[in-house]
This record gives sequence, C-alpha cells and structure tokens, in this order.
Amino acid sequence: MFLENDTKTLLLVEDDDVLRSRLGTAMQKRGFDVTPASSVAEGLRAVRANAPEYAIIDLRLQDGSGLDVVEALEQQRPDARAIILTGYGNIPTAVAAARLGAIDYIAKPATADEIVDTLMAPKGTRPSAPAAPISPDDARFEHIEQVFHEAGENVSETARLLQMHRRTLQRILSRHGVVRDTA
Repeated sequence: MFLENDTKTLLLVEDDDVLRSRLGTAMQKRGFDVTPASSVAEGLRAVRANAPEYAIIDLRLQDGSGLDVVEALEQQRPDARAIILTGYGNIPTAVAAARLGAIDYIAKPATADEIVDTLMAPKGTRPSAPAAPISPDDARFEHIEQVFHEAGENVSETARLLQMHRRTLQRILSRHGVVRDTA
C-alpha cells in the first residue's frame, strides 16, 4: 500500500544504524517525512519537539525500552499510530505495547510494505493470520542469530548467554552458514 502525495510524519526509533538507515529510506520513498532516532532518549526528545502521526519503534534499545517512547507518544498525540518492531517478540511485551498505545507488534525481519500496510490499516481492522507462519526451528535460530550478533559475533559469549555448549552453538551456526565449523 503506497501513500498519495501528502507527506506523513514518522518517527523511526531503531538502534541498529544500518536498519534505521535502510528503513528510513524505504519509508521516505513511500511518502513519509522520517525523523530518525537511535535511542529512547532521542525518541522522547523527538516526541516532545513534534509528536509525529506515525512511529516505528524498536522494543529493545541500548538505553532502555521502546515502550517508553510509545507511552510518551500516546500522551502527546493520542491519535498517533505506533508499531513496535522487534526481534524479541513475546506475549507480555505485546500486551504492554497495546496497553500503552501501540497499534501492532511486528517481528523482525519485516518488509517496508508490511510496515506501511500495518501503519495505514483502517482503525479496528484485524491482521490476517500469516500465510506461512515461522517454524519453531526457524524462530529458535533467529533468536540464536540475534544473540550472536549482539554478543559481537563471539561464539563463546553467545553460548554463555544462551546457556548452551559452545560446540553445539558452533555446529548450529555452521549449519546455517553463519560461521565456519573449525573442528
């Protein structure tokens, strides 16, 4: 779903520089005037300065929870449409996001078109069930890969964080082409 010529204001709060840049460019191409922010603090400043009509907010940011930005946006502009974009989806945070004013909770990776469709959906519409839901194995690997990247791609640190044996983790990562198996 693409927008007409009228520009819509959008706050994009994401601490991954590459994702923020790519998504920001994609949203600009779809008619949004994007204000980027890389932290909760920057997001809150942007909301106070000029509360946008729309927002895409990462759940886990370096300096806290994106839910704080959702809550501030809801207080400043109750008609704003905010979505939480996260690699850490779970039911309690999805419920909290909805209670604080988010209209949806989308798991990464998501395409710009999926995000725009969600932001622009008429109020009260319900999302359809996914055509091909993610398998438990794929969800597990996505979690492992996310933790691996957050740990600076250090296999030993990732294994410690995931409470699994380092060799087991290395085999999983190798099987998916993330690292070469060195044994």
